[in-house]
Amino acid sequence: MFDKQYLFDTIYTLFSIDSPSGYTKNATEFIKQEVEKFGYTANYTNKGNLIVDIKGKDEILHALGAHVDTLGLIVRSISECGTLNFERIGGPLLPTLDGEYCKIITRDGKEYTGTILSKSPATHVFEDAKTRVRDEHNMEIRIDEIVRSKKDVMDLGIQNGDYIFIDPKTIITEKAFIKSRFLDDKVCCCAILCVLKYLSENQLTPMHSFKIIFSTYEEVGHGSSYIPKEIKEFLSVDMGCVGLDLACTEYDVSICAKDSSGPYDYNFVTKLSNYAKESNLNYAIDIYPKYSSDVSAALRAGSDIRGCVIGPGVHASHGMERCHYLGLENTMKLLVEYMLKG
Repeated sequence: MFDKQYLFDTIYTLFSIDSPSGYTKNATEFIKQEVEKFGYTANYTNKGNLIVDIKGKDEILHALGAHVDTLGLIVRSISECGTLNFERIGGPLLPTLDGEYCKIITRDGKEYTGTILSKSPATHVFEDAKTRVRDEHNMEIRIDEIVRSKKDVMDLGIQNGDYIFIDPKTIITEKAFIKSRFLDDKVCCCAILCVLKYLSENQLTPMHSFKIIFSTYEEVGHGSSYIPKEIKEFLSVDMGCVGLDLACTEYDVSICAKDSSGPYDYNFVTKLSNYAKESNLNYAIDIYPKYSSDVSAALRAGSDIRGCVIGPGVHASHGMERCHYLGLENTMKLLVEYMLKG
């Protein structure tokens, strides 16, 4: 049904384009080029969200979207010994970053590599190497340059506010597991592109007209806080969570009934679960108390919409994440059902 090779190729390409919140133009430009290949038009909002217009059988306007922005780091200050102190962009799980490779890009486009490390990085030197807390105050960036002082680093052109990009380490295994940082939510962007390719090539027209929103600030809370007032329903395509007492697995499409922003529209959740049941999809309805979405942002901003969230089950969210093609396939099938049936 879907072009699996296109999906995997798109995952590798999009994941190779760094896009932490606020630094997303290269990623959205790639998505824009892809949707235009399928015959759809796309335009940017002032804040950088990419909006794709899909003509439906009627003029009722719905929206679905995913966020292309990811977690990241930013230079807070330069230490006197020539390492970089950092702040988080979004909520990366910092203990998982200990030892990860990264790169720093300056405001004038210079690029340097480095490693994210504990400030007690060696067991042969530091008594607390194993026990020191891994957080912003106890971790730093070691730059791969000959630097011995703050001045040496500044002479490279590095300054406070420069972005630090974490290596996503994207791998798709022979068993169709997708392992990478930032599956949340780039893998759903890729799934939407795969769905649009399917609709275009099969000349399928949605029941209603759609705006597809690829947002750029979701990880910091205001990705799709503004949406056109004509939109009646908004479906966010974002990761499903795996763990604790949750029903979702990596092979399912998750339907979120409630998250930290409150319950989603009851009838919308019911409609989607009925579509999943009728199509014999592997799905789970779950509650995510530590989660929010672009729909959450739109509702908090006062949008008069029915909202819901679906997405593939993702293990180890905000760390070294993993999902499976089956979860993506179930998500894409549910998206097609929703778009064609309304």
